[in-house]
Amino acid sequence: MAVNRVPVLKRCRSLDLDPVYLGIDKKSKRQLKRANKKMSEYGLQLREKQKAKFIYGVLEKPFRNYYKKAEKMKGMTGENLMVLLETRLDNIIFRLGFARTRKEARQIVDHKHVLVNGKQVNIPSYLVKAGDTIEIKESKKSSQRYKDILGSTGGKIVPEWLEADAENLKGSVKELPSREVIDVPVDEMLIVELYSK
Repeated sequence: MAVNRVPVLKRCRSLDLDPVYLGIDKKSKRQLKRANKKMSEYGLQLREKQKAKFIYGVLEKPFRNYYKKAEKMKGMTGENLMVLLETRLDNIIFRLGFARTRKEARQIVDHKHVLVNGKQVNIPSYLVKAGDTIEIKESKKSSQRYKDILGSTGGKIVPEWLEADAENLKGSVKELPSREVIDVPVDEMLIVELYSK
């Protein structure tokens, strides 16, 4: 399995991205020194794509597959792509506040702690649909890990398209998100331009 081992803050700096979007509340004190280079159009498009891939923890091949799927769906390709990325199971776990970071959410899913509609799912890229209920397994709910997580994510605002029951580590998808409610700083139009070349 391919793993991205680039230091997170360093990557955030190079992509001009706030680590908060990854669930990390550290800040890098270093400034990125670029000698007033004007970025080419391709450079800007590539950076947006890398930003989206980095935020959601998706590698190039699956990301391209998401793009192809988004193209076939009705509506705008860019918006469809963002909705597909947002409805990944690992992202939903992060959004519900059952994990501190997206990476931790991915690990929780990998370790078979998650049930979707009562069935165990251990695929982080599993696409959740409207009406699905997501919960942490009964046997894991009382573990110290989840007490710690809820302690640190307690004040986090859950998006309006999700419903979370933090006490019982349970949540449901009320509806699929629209682009307006996805608070990720990515300009998906540039990604569409990049792939449609």
